[in-house]
Amino acid sequence: MKEIKNFINGLYVTNVSGKTYEKRNPIDNSLIGMVYEAGQPEVDSAVTASRAALKGPWGKLSVVDRCAMLDGLVAEISYRFDDFLQAEIADTGKPAHLASHIDIPRGAANFKIFTDTIKNVSTESFEMRTPDGKAARSYGVRTPRGVIAIICPWNLPLLLMTWKAGPALACGNTVVVKPSEATPSTATLLGEVMNKVGVPPGVYNVVNGFGVNSAGSFLTAHPGVNGITFTGESKTGTAIMKAAADGIRPVSLELGGKNAAVVFADCDFENALATVTRSVFENCGQVCLGTERVYVEQPIFDQFVSALKDRAAAIKPGRPFDADTKIGPLVSKIHQKKVLSYYAKAKAEGAKIVLGGGVPDMPDDLKDGCWVEPTIWTGLPESSSIVREEIFGPCCHIQPFDTEEEVLNMVNDSPYGLATSIHTQDIGRASRLATQIEVGLCWINSWFLRDLRTPFGGSKQSGIGREGGLHSLEFYTELRNVMIKY
Repeated sequence: MKEIKNFINGLYVTNVSGKTYEKRNPIDNSLIGMVYEAGQPEVDSAVTASRAALKGPWGKLSVVDRCAMLDGLVAEISYRFDDFLQAEIADTGKPAHLASHIDIPRGAANFKIFTDTIKNVSTESFEMRTPDGKAARSYGVRTPRGVIAIICPWNLPLLLMTWKAGPALACGNTVVVKPSEATPSTATLLGEVMNKVGVPPGVYNVVNGFGVNSAGSFLTAHPGVNGITFTGESKTGTAIMKAAADGIRPVSLELGGKNAAVVFADCDFENALATVTRSVFENCGQVCLGTERVYVEQPIFDQFVSALKDRAAAIKPGRPFDADTKIGPLVSKIHQKKVLSYYAKAKAEGAKIVLGGGVPDMPDDLKDGCWVEPTIWTGLPESSSIVREEIFGPCCHIQPFDTEEEVLNMVNDSPYGLATSIHTQDIGRASRLATQIEVGLCWINSWFLRDLRTPFGGSKQSGIGREGGLHSLEFYTELRNVMIKY
C-alpha cells in the first residue's frame, strides 16, 4: 500500500487536515494506495516556497547553468525509466509498449527541447535618433513570468505535465503542479529526480487533490500565482479563466475537442485505415487529439466502415505487460460510467452499432476493471449528441459525404476546434482544406506527428494560446523593453 504525498519545498509532506483519498488500479480496480489531499495550507506553502525560490539560488542561475541542470533531469528520468513506467501504468492501465514508446521518452524530451530553445532565442534591437539629434538604442529582454500553476490531465500524465513544466523551468519560472486526482504518481516521483540533480527546493512543487473546493481551485485562485496553464475539459477551463481574471493573470488552455478525420476516395486506403485506427482507438480513445468523427467520401464508405470494423475487432484488451495486449482500460470507474452512458445514448438515438457498444468479456480477475469495447457507429444525424459532444473513449461515428463543400461544413459545425486529419493524394485539395478547417492542428495523411518547435493549441472552445518552441515563450516569459540614450 503506497502513500502518495505532496511535494513541497523539496520535501514529501502529508497535510494538515489528514484527508486522503483512494488511488485504484484501472486494470482490476484494486487499491494501490492513499493520496494525501492538499488543502489551502499546503497550497499556500507551495506557492510561498515557489516565490522564495525565484529570489533564491534558482533566480541567480545563468541560463546556461539552469539549462544544464534541467538537462540532468533528462538523464535521470532515462536512468529511472522503469520506475516511471511502472508508476504511469499503475495510474492509467495503458499497455506497456505505448507508455514506453510515448509517455516516458516524450516526458523526458520535453525538458531537452525547451532548454535548447531558451539558450538560442534572440530578442529585437533597434537604433533611433532622439529629438535632440543624439542616438538611442532599445532592446527586448525576456524575464520569467514568476510562479506558474500547472493543472494536468490524466490521459498522458507525465508527457503533458512536462510539456508545461519544461518551458516554465527553462525560462526561469518556478512551478506548482496539480496533477489529476486519478494520476498523481509520475508528477510526485519527479520530485525525487529534481532533488537528485540539485534543483533548488521550491522550484518544483506538487499538490494533490481535486478541483472544486480542493487543491485545484485553491491554486488557481491564489494571488501568488502569476500564470496558469491547463489541459483538460472546456468546462474546467472556463472556471480557470474566471479565477485568473482576479489579478489579471494570463492563462494558456488546451481544452476539449470533437476531432474529425476526413477520408477522400483517392486516399492511400491502407495508410488512411491504419491512421484512423490509431487516432480513434489509441490509449483507449483517451487522447486530446483523438478522432471521434470520421467522414468518408461516398464511393469508399462501405469499404472503409467494413475495414475499420475488422481492425477494431482485432484490438485485444488485456494486462499492460502482456505482449499481445493492444488496448488498456479507461482511467477510472467514473470515466467508464461516462463513456458507457454515451454508448447507451447512441443506441437510444437509433445509431447503427457496427461494433462494440458495451463492456468486453474479461478474465475473472480483471472483470472489475474500467473496460469498455472499441465501438463504431453509423447512421446518426449531425445534430446527435454522439456527434457533437466529446466522449473521450475508444469510439467514433462514421458519416458519408459527397462533396468537399459538404464535408467542410460538417467538420466546422462544432463548438470545438482542436485537431483534424485529411486523407487524400490531391495535395492541392488537402492544402486548401487545411486552411479552411477551424482547428489549431491539421494533419495531412498522418496523425499525432509532432515537431515540438511548432505551435500547439486549439481554437473556439478547444482552447486559448499556443505553446511549443518559441511560442511557449510568449506565455512563460515577460518581454520587457530597455531604452538607452547615448
